Amino acid sequence: MVAALFGCWFRVGGARSAMAGRVIPAGATVVQTSMSRSHVALLGLGLLLMLLLYVGLPGPPDQTSWLGGDPNVTILAGLTPGNSPIFYREVLPLHRARRVEVVLLHGKAFNSHTWEQLGTLQLLSQRGYRAVALDLPGFGNSAPSAEASTEAGRAELLQRVLQDLEVHNAVLVSPSLSGHYALPFLMRAHHQLRGFVPIAPASTQNYTQEQFWAVKTPTLILYGELDRILARESLRQLRHLPNHSVVKLRDAGHACYLHKPQDFHLVLLAFLDHLP
Repeated sequence: MVAALFGCWFRVGGARSAMAGRVIPAGATVVQTSMSRSHVALLGLGLLLMLLLYVGLPGPPDQTSWLGGDPNVTILAGLTPGNSPIFYREVLPLHRARRVEVVLLHGKAFNSHTWEQLGTLQLLSQRGYRAVALDLPGFGNSAPSAEASTEAGRAELLQRVLQDLEVHNAVLVSPSLSGHYALPFLMRAHHQLRGFVPIAPASTQNYTQEQFWAVKTPTLILYGELDRILARESLRQLRHLPNHSVVKLRDAGHACYLHKPQDFHLVLLAFLDHLP
């Protein structure tokens, strides 16, 4: 900031005495280098004042401040029982409970804490939804699991977690890597889901057009406009789901919910609110 305001004096280095009164080209501009002692003193004082002002300026606003952050929302945490426990974060409806329950998975670089940081858990609670965010095996606070090595094992693991947490009317939100869990479960147990929200999920290429056609679950396909690889690959297959809508978040990349959290939340809530 300071350099921008006084940049014309910094473009030309060297001693003043050697260049006094000369005009020296600097790129496309011309810079006057002659200064009196009084000008130098005033410039130094101005720089000091600008530096003090700049240091005292407040930082940028929190990107999720629009959520309001209701202090009454309590985020619970725990581990599922059994030999391969899964860590989860959970919120209960703050007001009148809605019928569906939201289960949030995560991508490769994230975990359940991502949904707390974004304010998604808090917002869902405020809107009357029970929501559960999971740490998949080997991520966050969940240890690796041998079950995760096979497609059938991943589907069974997710099935068991939903049973352990008594989730009966799940809407499954599945970004990126979590497609390795969500899609096998969708193919085997889609009748247990009230809704499906894939966000450029992995492993769509492992299933046929006929398998997607057989899934009648209401689906919201979400992706970022700037995601030109996985989003496009998954979209080609997911379009075969017979009961789907598609939303593209503009100026957002692969993790579109991070780049455009407000748009993501608005679209997700609209989908949830209109489920039967």
